[in-house]
Amino acid sequence: MGDIFELTITLDLRDELSADELAELRWHLGLGPRPEVLRIVPRFPYAYLDDDGVLVVEDLPRPLLGDHCEARRVGGALVSVLLRREDTWCGAWALTSRQEIHPNDFDLTGELLGWLAARAGDRHRESDGSVTLGWTRFLESCQVEPLVVRDGVVVWP
Repeated sequence: MGDIFELTITLDLRDELSADELAELRWHLGLGPRPEVLRIVPRFPYAYLDDDGVLVVEDLPRPLLGDHCEARRVGGALVSVLLRREDTWCGAWALTSRQEIHPNDFDLTGELLGWLAARAGDRHRESDGSVTLGWTRFLESCQVEPLVVRDGVVVWP
């Protein structure tokens, strides 16, 4: 468990979300029920060896930014909030999430973050096309690192 990172997202989203996308995003944030069909992150492979030593891969969907509790390792609280903005100059939706994440979850969470970056408001976009979503911090560090998506891929620490 020593490889835990704090993941903090502070993001404004444009008003391009369909009802299905909004429902799935709310589920990922722990704010609503799981939709029947998942499109943002469609597969959640979980591999293990069964009692006979045979590799089994199951699809076990889970909200990727859905913890709402005390942080077990990084201190403080784990939360996710999605609010409709009244003043839409910087985006129609305000999203904030603070979670603990293990590097084993970087790939799946990266799919969701890449999707969010494509819908980020203009103020999150850099001149090179990268999108800054927030920051990450290694459990034992006081130094935060920018959480950047470049060409649709998260630049993890």
